[in-house]
Amino acid sequence: MLAHTGRPAAVRSAERVVLGLLHHSIGVRVLAAEAADLPLPASVAVETVAEATPDVLDGCELLIVLGGDGTLLRGAEFARASGVPMLGVNLGRVGFLAEAERDDLDQVVERVVSKAYEVEERMTLDVTVHNNGDVLYTDWALNEAAVQKDAPERMLEVVVAIDGRPVTGFGCDGVICATPTGSTAYAFSAGGPVMWPEVEALLMVPIGAHALFAKPMVTTPDAVLAVEVEPHTPAGVLWCDGRRTAALPAGVRVEVRRGAVPVRLARLHHASFADRLVAKFALPVSGWRGAPH
Repeated sequence: MLAHTGRPAAVRSAERVVLGLLHHSIGVRVLAAEAADLPLPASVAVETVAEATPDVLDGCELLIVLGGDGTLLRGAEFARASGVPMLGVNLGRVGFLAEAERDDLDQVVERVVSKAYEVEERMTLDVTVHNNGDVLYTDWALNEAAVQKDAPERMLEVVVAIDGRPVTGFGCDGVICATPTGSTAYAFSAGGPVMWPEVEALLMVPIGAHALFAKPMVTTPDAVLAVEVEPHTPAGVLWCDGRRTAALPAGVRVEVRRGAVPVRLARLHHASFADRLVAKFALPVSGWRGAPH
């Protein structure tokens, strides 16, 4: 289990989940630093691991993550490395990656104990930074890879390309390359379209572009998206899921393609994505009278 124990609400929720699982004789593994923050009774024993290594989930059936979007993306790093499904409980504001809310903790425990959940795979991105034929950096993302300006006073000059063919160039604050999962995250804030998670496609969204043609583009899932930072422009920065970053010297090319390794998410509900949009964004639908007969 992974939790944002810096929040009192997360500590209480984590304690409740741990005690619920142990009551049903389900073993629980927690990072030692987080276990120390949980006010568990002395008679309660959980397995602890000292470091967050790639093999931290070996032998685990499920990764339960309690927190906001940042904690869920942190959990996705463990889930991708291990192949273990992640079940997110939202303790933040939106939490599109989460399957349950704070009020659903008892149901979460019941469904985990009875193994009453399904697993779906979410597309990821593989990201490579090239410079004159050399690979400077590689990474991955579940939501998005964002090429952004590093100096607030100057725009970033870029040329974007699809499958090795240049499409357009412009000055901008940055360019987001996103998955359907990420279409409701940073890409959405930048004006990109909402994509259903089942859609297999890649999304490119300019940020604050000074150009006539600077609209979001949706490509095939097998396309290679590229953002070249012009040689005469200030250096930029690459952010993957807002968690991992790398400097982008002028003249580099960032290539983004469908990731080889997906992230597996545990699902408790069969609610439509439209219902999820309405609930997460509190959309007004009171005038809807139902489908015509």
